[in-house]
Amino acid sequence: MKHAETVTFGTSGLNRAAELRGKGDVLKAALTGSARVLPLWRGKPLVEGDPKDGDVTLAFRPASAPVFGRAAEAPILLGYDDDGETLLFARDISAWTPVDADQEGVNSFFDATVQMHPSEKEAGFRELRGLMNRLSRREAELAATARAILTWHSSHGFCAKCGAKTEMSMGGWQRDCGKCGGHHFPRTDPVVIMLITHGNSVLVGRSPGWPEGMYSLLAGFVEPGETIEAAVRREVREEAGVTVGKVSYLSSQPWPFPASLMFGCRGEALSTEIEVDPVEIEDAKWVTRSQMLEVFAGNDPTMLPARKGAIAHFLLQHWLADTLD
Repeated sequence: MKHAETVTFGTSGLNRAAELRGKGDVLKAALTGSARVLPLWRGKPLVEGDPKDGDVTLAFRPASAPVFGRAAEAPILLGYDDDGETLLFARDISAWTPVDADQEGVNSFFDATVQMHPSEKEAGFRELRGLMNRLSRREAELAATARAILTWHSSHGFCAKCGAKTEMSMGGWQRDCGKCGGHHFPRTDPVVIMLITHGNSVLVGRSPGWPEGMYSLLAGFVEPGETIEAAVRREVREEAGVTVGKVSYLSSQPWPFPASLMFGCRGEALSTEIEVDPVEIEDAKWVTRSQMLEVFAGNDPTMLPARKGAIAHFLLQHWLADTLD
């Protein structure tokens, strides 16, 4: 795809300073000096600004800032700032409990609530899904990386080999077991998401619990022992009963909800009859290019497009503009 790496959360050329991950003394010195740390609460980064008013900025803070008073584990190294000298970190502060937190909102599919730490006057913790198309490319990559790896740490505190408690190491990019010596590394789950076309129409579907009227491209996890192409054909067949022939790769997107790598593919449908598996999805349908143009323009009251910033929106937008390779 032309401009394939411009997808949200795509590479911004971030120098991740991997050579420093094992140098604890260097990282410690940086954290007591000029390093900047991004606080996250339950996966929500601290940001300045309101996405409804325009662009927002990640609120990096000094390592000694009061917002980190309840942090349970050490900061995680993200890489170098644009100056090539200042190190950037992320740190989880989920042990902090906001006053009068809206738990129903926090646990919803899209958390629109904002949490304000008492030490912060203007910055708040916001859901990354609502920020992703408002951040710069660099900050989007930093936020996605921080959310994905901190989510991994939150669910991998014990050794998968012996069950003992593990400790963070390598600047947050590894967990070690002191009992059996096991080493554990952040996981990324491969997912295929498919632009399936037949003539001038594209196949879309929706899952239960999505906002009313929202449709997106079909997607599913790649299974062990399976190629990307095979996963595309299997998932479309399972979810919608449609047979797919030729498959080609278009673009990829890190998707930190919680830790996937989306492989955007194009597939040519060999059949058009739809048979939805209700266990997999709620509905599926063919939409013509002219109909999808109306959806993207906001002129179709019955259908909403995929969320801006998601690779599904990115692929459909390029399909409509005829800029797919």
